[in-house]
Amino acid sequence: MSSSLARTGGPRPWRESVLRWGYPILKRGLFALDAETAHHETVRLVSLLHRVPPLGRLASSLVGSRGPAVEFAGLSFPGPIGLAAGMDKFGTSAPAWASLGFSHVELGTVTAIAQPGNEKPRLWRLPTSRAVINRMGFNNPGAAALAMTLDRYGIQRGNGRAGLVVGVSIGKSKVTPLADAVEDYLTSLRAVSPYADYIAINVSSPNTPGLRTLQDKGFLSELTGALVAETKVLDPGNPVPVLVKLAPDLSRDAVGEAVQVCEAAGVRGLIATNTTIERHSIAAIDHHLASETGGLSGAPLTRRSRAFVADLVASTSLPVIGVGGIMTPGDAMAMLDAGARLVQVCTGMIYSGPALVSGTNRLHRARESR
Repeated sequence: MSSSLARTGGPRPWRESVLRWGYPILKRGLFALDAETAHHETVRLVSLLHRVPPLGRLASSLVGSRGPAVEFAGLSFPGPIGLAAGMDKFGTSAPAWASLGFSHVELGTVTAIAQPGNEKPRLWRLPTSRAVINRMGFNNPGAAALAMTLDRYGIQRGNGRAGLVVGVSIGKSKVTPLADAVEDYLTSLRAVSPYADYIAINVSSPNTPGLRTLQDKGFLSELTGALVAETKVLDPGNPVPVLVKLAPDLSRDAVGEAVQVCEAAGVRGLIATNTTIERHSIAAIDHHLASETGGLSGAPLTRRSRAFVADLVASTSLPVIGVGGIMTPGDAMAMLDAGARLVQVCTGMIYSGPALVSGTNRLHRARESR
């Protein structure tokens, strides 16, 4: 194989080319809708891959195989790339994402108390920048409702029913005071732990007032200590792994403190990064949206998130999931080269579609086979 083909994992399979050229047709229709409607329609369409088995088999044949497996936090992931929290917020398509080549899906973020989220509009596409701004505000039916959805699908922790690793992201209910945040998170943990292969603590969304305060050393120490301790009570022999998701806006000193806290508490891994409140690298044509409050995701975070992950990996022995600005398979591989054990995508799927997943799996297989 030539050096150029080795770098790209060999010629692109024709099936991947079908995805690469076919998705823009679907995207054109989705982009004709407002961003939040398109989001819901996307999740509904994906659910058909489970509800209509021939469609799921067709999708799997186009996407191709996953693997090799990746070990992370005591779990075996059947490939390197997962779907980040924020896409399948309610778990309605949980059994379908494996058909698109994902090794894991992170559902939510869910909260102890059901909540409608922030007022609409609250989600915007920035097509020229290949980015999204959202201030959804953890709109969700509650952790107990997500648990019931997973139970209906027969998905339980460790049973592999979904065909991939199922994580659940939990956050603080908006109406809950910061002083009561720990108990709020514990309520969510207790509800979803029988169904989740891992739990992600979301303390880094910019869209719930005061939430990022929980990344401060004192708050984070109390929160992680309580949640990790509770997992040992719920399952003394095999506690569900707890991960912590960090914001890219943390200072280097704050990251160092967060790492120390997580290591001391027994957190099993870190997710970096969440969306950013900064507005760097937005194209001029999209500047009219820059004043919208909320988290920015997508291509403007590509280099920043990768650098954040590289620094984070150098500062801790905890394994890291890299997320933020992964728009191409090359971006995914660069994030893995930066030290991430796994990667997650969300905005990249909006702009690139399933070929992003298929291509990442192909490049990962090629790299691991050398």
